[in-house]
Amino acid sequence: MNRSEIKYRGDNRYVVEPTGHAASNVPAVLFADEELLGPMLAGAALTQLMNVANLPGIHDFVCGMPDMHEGYGFPVGGVAATHMPDGVVSPGGVGFDINCGVRLLTSPVEYASIRTRADSLVQLTAETIAAGTGKTGSLHLTADDLDAVLAQGSAYAVRTRGLGFEADLDHTESRGCLHQADPGHVSKRARERGADQLGTMGSGNHFIEYQYVDEVFDAEAAAAMGLAEGLVTVLIHSGSRGLGHQVCTDYVRRMDQNLASHGIALTDRQLSCAPASSADGRAYLAAMACAANYAWANRQAMGHQVRKLIAKTCKIQASQVRVVYDVAHNIAKVEEHGGIRLCVHRKGATRAFAAGHPELPDDYRSIGQPVFIPGSMGTCSYVLAAEPGAMRLSFGSTCHGAGRSHSRTVAKQMVTGSAVRKRLEEQGIAVRCPSNQGLAEEAPEAYKDVDRVVDVVVGAGLARRVARLKPFGVIKG
Repeated sequence: MNRSEIKYRGDNRYVVEPTGHAASNVPAVLFADEELLGPMLAGAALTQLMNVANLPGIHDFVCGMPDMHEGYGFPVGGVAATHMPDGVVSPGGVGFDINCGVRLLTSPVEYASIRTRADSLVQLTAETIAAGTGKTGSLHLTADDLDAVLAQGSAYAVRTRGLGFEADLDHTESRGCLHQADPGHVSKRARERGADQLGTMGSGNHFIEYQYVDEVFDAEAAAAMGLAEGLVTVLIHSGSRGLGHQVCTDYVRRMDQNLASHGIALTDRQLSCAPASSADGRAYLAAMACAANYAWANRQAMGHQVRKLIAKTCKIQASQVRVVYDVAHNIAKVEEHGGIRLCVHRKGATRAFAAGHPELPDDYRSIGQPVFIPGSMGTCSYVLAAEPGAMRLSFGSTCHGAGRSHSRTVAKQMVTGSAVRKRLEEQGIAVRCPSNQGLAEEAPEAYKDVDRVVDVVVGAGLARRVARLKPFGVIKG
C-alpha cells in the first residue's frame, strides 16, 4: 500500500480510507508511530486488516494495534466488530489459540527478601507445571469433568477442584465463563486433545514469568491492584491448548465449505466466516465459548499452583497471593457499544473497559480495567488501566504485548537459544525452557520495543501507565 494513502489524525492514530467498492467497506484505524508503522506496511498485516474491513456486517471501522503483525486471515493485533445478529463471526478473527490470555498475580513478598531463593522458585515452578508441545498435566478429566470445564470455566477449577478462591473469579474477565458455551458443539477430536492438558502451559510464546514491581506511575490504581514497588508478581500467559486449536480448525473448515450457501465471497479464504445468526455461526460461538472457558480454567489451575509454590517458598498464606486480573486476547464477544449490539473480534488484542463500566468488579470500577502489556524475555512488562478513549476509539480494546517484529524462522537465523539463555542469566534472570530452539524463537530481538508500544497506547488515550514490572525468572513452553 502506498504511504500516501495513510493519513495521520493525531495522537498516534492513522486512518486508511476504504479502498474497495463493497457497501460494507469501512476505514482501518492504526495506532502507531512512524517507526511501528514501517513493519505494518512492509508485510501483509495492513492488507489483511483491509480485507477484514470488507467482511459482511462490519461496523464503522477496524483497528490495528501498535503490536500488529501478520496472522491467519486477520492480523494479530486486529480488532473488528460486526452487527448482531446477522453480521459475520470469523474463527480467523479469534485465532487458533482461543482465549490465549494473561493472568497477573501479586504478593506481599519483597523481591529483595527472596533474591537468593529466586532460582529455586523458578526451578520448582518448572518442575511443577508441564510446559511444551503436547505436554499433559496431572488434572485428568473424565468426559463429565470435561463437559463441566467447558460449561463452567474458572468456576469449575475453583469450586469443584479447589484450585483457587471465589475472589479470583471477581478478578477474571467475564468471571472466567462465557455462558453461551455448549459442549455439544465441540468435536470428539477437540475433546481428546483437551482431556489431559488442563493446568499446562503449552509452547511457543506461552510463559510464566516472575517479576517485581520496578516503578509505580499511578499510585491510586496501583494500590487498588495490590501493586507497590519491590513486590513480587507473576505473569502467566497461556490459552486453550490443543482443544482450542482443534475447535478453530473444525470451524474454519466447516465455514469454508459453506461460504456459498451464505452468499459470501471473500478476498482471502482464511477469513472464512458465517452470519452469527446462522447455524454455523451459532455453533462456532458456542464451541468458541467452550474453548474460552477451558482457557480460563487452565490459567486458574496454573495460577493456583504458582500461588501455592510462592506461599511455600516464602512462608506466607496462599490467600495472600491474589489475582490482579485475568484478561483474554483471542476472543469474540457480544458487547454493546454506542447502544448497538456488536460481535467484537479481538485477535491479539485485549479488552480495555474504562472506569464506570458495569462489567468491572467493584474495586476497579473507579480506576478502569487492568490491562497488561508483556514485553519479550528479558525486558520489562507494563500494567495499565483502561481509559475512556478506548471505548470511543477501539471498541474498548488495546494491544496485548510488544508484538513480533520477526517470524520464528527468522528469529532462529538471528540468534541461538544458548546465546539467549546466557544473556538472560547474565542479566540475573533465571530461565527454564525445554529446548534452545524455543528460546531462539522467542528471543527479545524478535519482538518490538515494548516501551514504544506502550507510549503509543498511552498517547492514543487507550490506557494509562500504572506500573512497570521487571523480570527475574521465566519458564517458557
